[in-house]
Amino acid sequence: MLTDATPEFVTKLAMQLGAGAMRMVEPRDLEEPRGVFTGKAAAVFRPLTVGEVSTILATCNAARVGVVPLSGGTGLAGGQTLQDGAMPVILSLERMTTIIDISPENNSMTVQAGAILADVQTAAQNAGRLFPLSLASEGSCRIGGNLATNAGGVNVLRYGNMRDLCLGLEYVLADGTIVNTLKMLRKDNTGYDLRHLMIGSEGTLGVITSAILRLLPLPNFYETAMLAVPSPKAALALLTLLSDQLGGVISAFELIHRNGLDFLTEAGLPFTEPFSEPSEWMVLLDCADGMTIRDKVENALMAAMEAGLVSDAVLAQNEAQRQALWQIRETIPEANKRVGSVSSHDISVPVAQVPAFIEAAKQRIDPMFRINCFGHLGDGNLHYNIFPPKGKLRDEFIDLRPEISRSIYDLVADFGGSFSAEHGIGRLKVDDLKRYSDAGKLATMRAIKNALDPGGILNPGAILA
Repeated sequence: MLTDATPEFVTKLAMQLGAGAMRMVEPRDLEEPRGVFTGKAAAVFRPLTVGEVSTILATCNAARVGVVPLSGGTGLAGGQTLQDGAMPVILSLERMTTIIDISPENNSMTVQAGAILADVQTAAQNAGRLFPLSLASEGSCRIGGNLATNAGGVNVLRYGNMRDLCLGLEYVLADGTIVNTLKMLRKDNTGYDLRHLMIGSEGTLGVITSAILRLLPLPNFYETAMLAVPSPKAALALLTLLSDQLGGVISAFELIHRNGLDFLTEAGLPFTEPFSEPSEWMVLLDCADGMTIRDKVENALMAAMEAGLVSDAVLAQNEAQRQALWQIRETIPEANKRVGSVSSHDISVPVAQVPAFIEAAKQRIDPMFRINCFGHLGDGNLHYNIFPPKGKLRDEFIDLRPEISRSIYDLVADFGGSFSAEHGIGRLKVDDLKRYSDAGKLATMRAIKNALDPGGILNPGAILA
């Protein structure tokens, strides 16, 4: 049973830490981007060192006070907000932002967990290297949160998610124990790989404080194209054709429905219409390599058009045009937020099953609703979101959300997929985890949680209620 973080407790803990390590709670600390959850906390502790993180956790553990780790606050599953139960404290990584070391020879970078993703990308680029994780929130999300949620983004097809981009971790357990596995090694077969246990645990097993990230050679040439395709089935065939002809240079392969662009207009967000004749389905293709690939990409797209898989194509001629095409894709989530979804779903199914899933899911949704289906076709991850009829507000249909989500998630399960592809479980999907997960898996997860955090202080209510 957890206890409240009283004013006396907060004052006592603040006195153990360095100057500036505690501040008052601000509204931004308690909100998540979709406005679904509003949290609570007695204070925000902002450690500067791993030692201060250890002190915070050890003290909270001894007093049975809950701790909500906070990174950039951009998560979409409520993992950063606690609404119910005893009053917790927030442990924010906002001051642990140092980029400690960059080794181009080892293709690695050591950073504190509070480093902002965009700053990490820039530091890698300045060293002639690439850190390939790319998210719409990269200007504010932090590496600790990226690791805690095993973030994916648009480049998973080529580079993998955060599990694949992390070589080593430093983290602190609930009792204050510091675990240091910061090694720049590709091979380290010394027992259990605890790094992968921490990655994706959403702050429920430990607080990540530093990481060694994997870097790659910086591409010299990018080719980006927006392609009009007749259907998701054609898009899948296009992915196969391009993969065969272009090899491993495809970084992203994003499926976009026309509603995504219509929502940009509806939300008043600027963009450049890519085609003279609007297409119901589109693909955003991104390729990169160390040498010029323009001829290979053009030849592959010509073959795709001859095969009837592409009806129109816009190939970026310069970096400005490339960014304009990517702006369309990266602004769709903001448009969705402004329009207001009745029910949003971050799902994945086997790549080969994506077209069949899209068709089957459409049959389950009342035709009065608008569907915005978009996402990472290359790795089978779709954002399948349901919106009210034009001119209506989501609040008029909010009572239907549980029924819609249950129907979609049941179908995902039938297709052998996942109801949470990249956003995590947080607090939003705790009941879904119980419903759709293997019983043995759940039992194992509970055993690990009980072993590493027997007092249940770490992010209480997230993942396992």
